[in-house]
Amino acid sequence: KAHCAETEKALEDEKKKLDNLDLTFDEVQAIKDEIEALEKQLHEETEEILNEILPEAFAIVKETCRRFVGKEWQAAGATIQWNMIPYDVQLMGGIVLHEGKIAEMATGEGKTLVAVLPTFLNALTGRGVHIVTVNDYLAKRDCEWMKPIYEFHGLTVGVILSEMDSATRKQMYACDITFGTNNEFGFDYLRDNMATSKEEVVHRNFNYAIVDEVDSVLIDEARTPLIISGPVPHSDNSKFEEMKPKVERLVRAQQNLVGRLLADAERYLNEKEKIAKDWEFQAGLALLRAKRGQPKNKKYLKLIGEPGNMRLMQMVENEFLKDNAKEMHKVDEELLFAIDERFHTIDLTEKGRNFLAGESQNPDMFLLPDIGTELAKIQQENLTEAEKQQKKDELYRLYSERSERIHNVSQLLKAYSLYERDDEYVVQDGKVLIVDEFTGRILAGRRYSDGLHQAIEAKEGVKIEGETQTMATITLQNYFRLYKKLAGMTGTAETEAAEFFEIYKLDVVVIPTNKPVAREDREDLVFKTKREKYNAVIAEIEKLRQKGQPVLVGTTSVEVSETLSRMLKARKIPHNVLNAKQHAREAEIIAQAGQKGAVTIATNMAGRGTDIKLGEGVKELGGLFILGTERHESRRIDRQLRGRAGRQGDPGVSVFYVSLEDDLMRLFGSERIAAIMDRFGHQEGEVIQHPIVTKSIERAQRKVEEQNFATRKRLLEYDNVMNQQREIIYARRRNALFKDRLRLELFDLLRDYADQLATKYYDNVEIDQLREQLLRELSVEISFTEQEWQKLGKDGIADKIYQTAAEFYKRKEEHLGSDMMGRA
Repeated sequence: KAHCAETEKALEDEKKKLDNLDLTFDEVQAIKDEIEALEKQLHEETEEILNEILPEAFAIVKETCRRFVGKEWQAAGATIQWNMIPYDVQLMGGIVLHEGKIAEMATGEGKTLVAVLPTFLNALTGRGVHIVTVNDYLAKRDCEWMKPIYEFHGLTVGVILSEMDSATRKQMYACDITFGTNNEFGFDYLRDNMATSKEEVVHRNFNYAIVDEVDSVLIDEARTPLIISGPVPHSDNSKFEEMKPKVERLVRAQQNLVGRLLADAERYLNEKEKIAKDWEFQAGLALLRAKRGQPKNKKYLKLIGEPGNMRLMQMVENEFLKDNAKEMHKVDEELLFAIDERFHTIDLTEKGRNFLAGESQNPDMFLLPDIGTELAKIQQENLTEAEKQQKKDELYRLYSERSERIHNVSQLLKAYSLYERDDEYVVQDGKVLIVDEFTGRILAGRRYSDGLHQAIEAKEGVKIEGETQTMATITLQNYFRLYKKLAGMTGTAETEAAEFFEIYKLDVVVIPTNKPVAREDREDLVFKTKREKYNAVIAEIEKLRQKGQPVLVGTTSVEVSETLSRMLKARKIPHNVLNAKQHAREAEIIAQAGQKGAVTIATNMAGRGTDIKLGEGVKELGGLFILGTERHESRRIDRQLRGRAGRQGDPGVSVFYVSLEDDLMRLFGSERIAAIMDRFGHQEGEVIQHPIVTKSIERAQRKVEEQNFATRKRLLEYDNVMNQQREIIYARRRNALFKDRLRLELFDLLRDYADQLATKYYDNVEIDQLREQLLRELSVEISFTEQEWQKLGKDGIADKIYQTAAEFYKRKEEHLGSDMMGRA
């Protein structure tokens, strides 16, 4: 503090200068520039001092950890006994974090302890440190786990949890160190900028943040912006109920159509030249139509898995995709609606519109009127202006009604065809709850936008909640850019190093492990169907259980975890299930997962921030066995799952069981793999394990990662435009709320207003109109002669408007007092 005192004093002096109302616009701008330069200088001086005392601060933390060995306290409902002293590699990790970089550290290397070192150092400034975790459980656990270390040195520690009120949150943010999730920190920022009194504002400043599992927060979750919604007045949810039975009949009709297409495909494939010379094209076309009509149809998946069929269909698809897919409509016109599963879109075809219109006995139900043509017709009619306007209003109403109906049908079709219960969402207590595809956890309070959530609620027969509208929004990228210094840690960042630097200007530094990794990562085992794969998984679990080796079975959805659980129950194999529905026992299940003979089935919930410790005698059996039942679309999620085994030099094994029916394989990767299987003459029940297959799967994952990066980049580009406005409006709003340089903001606005009026009225010498507007809007009397008008020029008139209004404000302030004016 003493080292920075001079700069801090200079900064305060400059801020006081802004209270002088007699400053010119240029003088104000010069002071603002000086304040910005002094703030930058203060940050640099602080960093210089922190770098200087870093060895001493880190040594203090290490010695504190040594003295705490053997002590016990409660963390996340469990008693923990302190037994950690930072290794040299952990000290390296701490330096990387202090420098505002990303430290990639393998699982079990003690990232939570690493964060203590730079957190302690940076908390000494008194400006606050935020530790960002992926969920409430980890925020609470890490806070309670590390709190005694910080408190021993007089630092205050708080945690932000979802159920807390504003007053409690404010206390937590006032602490030297605050733990919480990215959502809680981000939503608090948005709520602060919607606050109507300064007492409601909870954040203080954005000094330094360490993001745990930084790739999950800054990359995986960055595809979805943070949005605070409010109810839409007079929203009508009955339209989803009204269209639901019609859409259900449409979906059933499409299922029957796909059934007939698959029967045709089977006939062509079995009889070949007997029924058509171009049997290959006809079979491929029927399969392609089935794919675009119902891509998850079981019979279609079985047929496409047979040798040669996938290549046959893709050959036909490539033919129709030529010249920007201009012929693709010929494939889709036979269907009622076309699904593009890869891009998550659905298009209602002409045939589908006619089907729905026939259901309603109204042929024009889905026909959008051509607004331009219809308006031209109305203009030519022999009607009064009032009658023409009435007809136009009726036309706009009809267009709005029909376009909303088409939108509702489209969302209902998405709900029935692309969103599956216990996969993308779960239903609990009569509510549709979204499941995070990356963490496997329920996203409390999140809803799908554009009426999709209401469509899913209608599909599931639960209460349809009211429509919402966006009140405030920010992307995670732009939220984390608010911090003066940002750092992160994870076990998997290297694959996304380019994106971290491009978006956040964060370097990735790989920290070596304390002991060499002894885990055996096996090649993927590829099966033809999901049924074969699940049977092989159960057989492997049974074999491992007999041996006594603990196994963690990783799944990508709630549905798969429950399917495997039912299969294990049928074989009377005791096991634990950890998914979005059973998250309450998370700590207990994870604690038992490394014990002898333990079988744990888990979604991605067990992939991050959880440390599975091996029970007695397990090392001798080969350590923890990781059995992934499907490759995730992100390689990092797979690496996180593998990383649950082999911590701190422990033995372990990891392997993925994959089938050609898995979503990733169907959508992005199976063409090459299907060709390999055809070449090897693959028979049902057989398994392929080959480096070429593993590389093909990773290629498919890279395709998805590139697609997701493009989505995140587009989202950020859109938000950057809004962010410029957001920063200006939020800064002005905050100044008004805290009466901080409010008069200055007011006079800035007054200057802009004066310039606008001068520009508006000068050229046509509209002196009376200017006088009227100033009287009406500011209650200010001003007059010019024509000679004055010409002599002053546009800039001079703007100056006179500004000076007259400023003098009027000062007189009013003298009369009412500055407090009253601030409140007004």
